[in-house]
Amino acid sequence: MKALLVAEHRDGQLLTSSYELVAFAQQLGADSAMFLVGSDVSLPQYDGTLYLADIDKYSEYNPAVHKQLLLDVIAKEQPDIVVFSHSSYGWDLAPRVSVALGAAHVSEVVEVVDGAMVVPVCNAKLRRQVSVKTAKTVVSLQSGAFCLSDDPEGTPTVEKIDTDAAARVVFEGFEEAEAGGVDLSKSEVIVSAGRGIGKPENLAIIEGLATALKGDYGASRPVVDSDWVDHGRQVGSTGQSVSPKLYIACGISGAIQHLAGMKKSEYIVAINTDKDAPIGEVADVLVVADLKEFVPLMTAKLLV
Repeated sequence: MKALLVAEHRDGQLLTSSYELVAFAQQLGADSAMFLVGSDVSLPQYDGTLYLADIDKYSEYNPAVHKQLLLDVIAKEQPDIVVFSHSSYGWDLAPRVSVALGAAHVSEVVEVVDGAMVVPVCNAKLRRQVSVKTAKTVVSLQSGAFCLSDDPEGTPTVEKIDTDAAARVVFEGFEEAEAGGVDLSKSEVIVSAGRGIGKPENLAIIEGLATALKGDYGASRPVVDSDWVDHGRQVGSTGQSVSPKLYIACGISGAIQHLAGMKKSEYIVAINTDKDAPIGEVADVLVVADLKEFVPLMTAKLLV
């Protein structure tokens, strides 16, 4: 099997998510080549062929042009699978490439099991294995789902690529989202609420523990989507990425999207009634208990 990995470049730097594509190819046992619209001064540490288009000429993003550059590489490499990150770049470009190739498109892959791709369903509470019937497959990977076991290494063999495709848009730049709520990326202690808190009134329990620990409180996406907590406190791939000294996950099952935002925490405590919850796989301590009973007791002990 051969994979073509679509790396990303932004504001003069290669995005580290590009190495998640390499980890995915390794799990598949696939040979790989890499595609990048970037620059010579920020190349990936990668031991393989890198098809490089000049970012100064083709800009950070231009759908028609980047698609044609990629299709030209696909015609040369003939990969079985084309791999994107599940990012704004991947969201837009992967479906275009899929349609052009007449290839199946599998979005938000989180795992590989016996060579089959696994995707989340039912708001990430369940997972299913996916098989395709087309000769080629286009996939996007959920952020944080795949990691190299060691630091990236290698020097790519660079092949410069060009195209005569006409640009239909002008890329003006990236616009940062308006900051809101607390900046959890600077917090040393975070206590986060998940769906397991049951109802919005129980958020006070989480806030109480955070206050006792002189930290801040956060939340998982289901809690934010239910309007119990402001989006500014969301932790995860669609919220904030945090790395506190202590992270306490209360009633959080551990969907990949949430883990991607907090797995770099130095010490993780999970409180959950389900001893088999995925959060237990990354937690240093898993407390199997009803958070509505355990957290107030813990808070009381801290305030003595």
